[in-house]
Amino acid sequence: MKKILSIVALVLLFAGATQAQKFEGLLTAPPMGWNSWNKFQCDINEDMIREMADAMVATGLRDAGYQYIVIDDCWHGERDSLGFIQAHPERFPSGMKALADYVHAQGLKIGIYSDAGNTTCAGYPGSRGYEYQDALTYASWGIDYLKYDWCDTEGLSGVGAYTTMSEALKAAGRPIVFSLCDWGQNEPWTWAKEVGHLWRTTGDIYNCWDCEHSHGDWSSWGILKILDMHREFEIREYQGPGHFNDPDMLQVGNGMSVNEDRAHFAIWAMLSAPLMAGNDIRNMSPETHAILTNGEVIAVNQDPLAIQGFRYAAEGQLETWFKPLSEGRWAVMFLNRGDEDLPLKFDWQAHKVVDEVFDREADFATQTYNLRNVWTHKDAGNTKKALKGSVPARDVLMFVLDPK
Repeated sequence: MKKILSIVALVLLFAGATQAQKFEGLLTAPPMGWNSWNKFQCDINEDMIREMADAMVATGLRDAGYQYIVIDDCWHGERDSLGFIQAHPERFPSGMKALADYVHAQGLKIGIYSDAGNTTCAGYPGSRGYEYQDALTYASWGIDYLKYDWCDTEGLSGVGAYTTMSEALKAAGRPIVFSLCDWGQNEPWTWAKEVGHLWRTTGDIYNCWDCEHSHGDWSSWGILKILDMHREFEIREYQGPGHFNDPDMLQVGNGMSVNEDRAHFAIWAMLSAPLMAGNDIRNMSPETHAILTNGEVIAVNQDPLAIQGFRYAAEGQLETWFKPLSEGRWAVMFLNRGDEDLPLKFDWQAHKVVDEVFDREADFATQTYNLRNVWTHKDAGNTKKALKGSVPARDVLMFVLDPK
């Protein structure tokens, strides 16, 4: 009885001890890692997670910047007699602390999943009413990252529910990245900067180029659908170092064409979006591996300004996107949304690119930039001469522009 009262007192103490919210300084660039959901959904267990950690090292993903191994829904068991959540006894018999220790030993960090509601999206115990207990549990296990979903939340305030968990994590004392996943329903970009480190902007991603995949009363979305939502929401201003718009996890390597995967990765880089691989990294094709480990594209994504790119021009199926980078550089992406190769001619001298949101501009008539093709890893001349070429169907041409 004394032990029960001590635990209750500790929880109550944490609950009233602080109004502080997220841990600052954990992320300056978008997080990079791997998440189990897109490929495996509930087909997960501790052996597979260990294998993913091993593969993260063996494939060079860790060295390329990927560091989080995130276990999504379906890891939960039941709560014990005191209300503390347990790992699923068959899927994770060794427990989460042992698994976290293994992941950490590989030079990686570990993430976990919960939900603001009574149950998770797959029907396992959610954190509603148990936020401080769950935060204490995650801290004791050595968790580094929490993805927090929005299923079964009838009657809850998004701001209130996510703030409660943010404060619980802070009170528990272990620095944990907090990933809000309300699918943009509560417009988190307008309030979540002080609460979490990243927030979902749309419904779930689907491994298709430009589709809506219906699940009955909700839909998941293809790459271009999510890109268009991001642009239409006009949310660029809310992103910066340590707080990121999140268009969901990557589908690279999950069944789209190489062209589509390359464009998908390029788009996420231009958005400074989190790069959370969602494929089976133990069994990647050379093409998938090359896309996910392209250091020059990753550098665009990880640029310290963390500015989300914007659409500069659109003509038919061809779009031109620009993204300000540090040191006066820019990234440019020519995106072919269509099913046929498209000719490209871009006369730099005729363009002045202005980013009014972040007060940056590139006047190609007065400033010359060197071009670097980040997919071929080759220099491509400079902006004194018009760029001519072809953009393959459902693909991109992408360059970094460096002032002389």
